[in-house]
Amino acid sequence: MRSAGPWPFVTFRSYRHRGRQIVWRARQHRKGLNRAARGLDPTSVPFWQTQAYNWYTGLLFAVGASLFLLGSVLTFVHGQIGVPPDGPINIVFFAGSIPFTIAGFLQNFQAANASEFAADAGAQETRRTVSLIGWRPGSLGWLSSVTQFVGTVAFNFNTFDAIDAPSRWYVQDLTIWMPGLVGSILFLVSGYLAFIETSHGYWSWKPNDLAWWIVFVNLLGCIAFMTAGILAYVPDGAEPAWIAAVANFHLGLGALGFLIGAVLMMRESADAEAG
Repeated sequence: MRSAGPWPFVTFRSYRHRGRQIVWRARQHRKGLNRAARGLDPTSVPFWQTQAYNWYTGLLFAVGASLFLLGSVLTFVHGQIGVPPDGPINIVFFAGSIPFTIAGFLQNFQAANASEFAADAGAQETRRTVSLIGWRPGSLGWLSSVTQFVGTVAFNFNTFDAIDAPSRWYVQDLTIWMPGLVGSILFLVSGYLAFIETSHGYWSWKPNDLAWWIVFVNLLGCIAFMTAGILAYVPDGAEPAWIAAVANFHLGLGALGFLIGAVLMMRESADAEAG
């Protein structure tokens, strides 16, 4: 058996079983992709590993990312098209945070209930009690998804508190900037964990691999969210107007990265083998 992965995790295995060459990848295994190629019955699959589950999870991410992208655009053009600033635009961001959180939970639920690796493909279908959140620190997929899920919850607080922002700068930093920064940090950690899980190492360049593109553009989006989160700090007094503009621009870039990744994930699900 040949195995690979960023230490101490194993995310790739290649081995022969009953005369067949089996290739096991942690991400594909967790999502229920390419089951027939691994000798698994494509008709016997839990609902959280179905094509529909993966596709609708991607759709929810796409909706959330689209609303964040829309909110970012509105911050630049509200004066030209008559959209009131701040509160109404922040409602758009809050609306985007809801499908993000739902999709984050669905992805974490999937990772929490993925079966363990077993060389005998049939044994991989053995499941324990279904868990809502799970505790699987030995799984990169679970670590990535639970980190992202908590990050989406932080953005729920960040965007909701911004709808009717308090007047004092330090209260804004405590109730709006801090949750946004925490969410951005968690997104960045989650994005890199997902990237190294798919890369089977700490870095890779696989432009011909759809799964690699999904996690790569998501990681780029996480980096943009991180810079936006840092720049969104509210100081005591006036600040140069370009800081807020750059923060909103990077927020839009992050949303665009998430949107592309979500659309690619929907395509991956639609193209996957049955089950």
